[in-house]
Amino acid sequence: MSYRVRYTKAAREDLLRLYEFLLENDLDVARSALEAIKKSLGLLQNFPFTCRKAATDSPFLREMVIPFGAGGYVALFEIEADNFVTILAVRHQREEDYY
Repeated sequence: MSYRVRYTKAAREDLLRLYEFLLENDLDVARSALEAIKKSLGLLQNFPFTCRKAATDSPFLREMVIPFGAGGYVALFEIEADNFVTILAVRHQREEDYY
């Protein structure tokens, strides 16, 4: 089964925020980080259930850990019945939690 990946407005804003933070120091690192995130999230088209559950009460709310450098990112997403995976939020692993 193939899923279509889509982003909420909040998730798009998260990606922009993360990109702008890295852009302040290094354009190449900012581009590489964004590319790593997009490439990893692309895997959700075929394998969304391989990611860890984000909540014990819902098998459809999940998190993907995206390695990058010494840290990485975490994407919160929901698997929906109509063959969609919706990215809800993206944060750096060192951030406190999702917004």
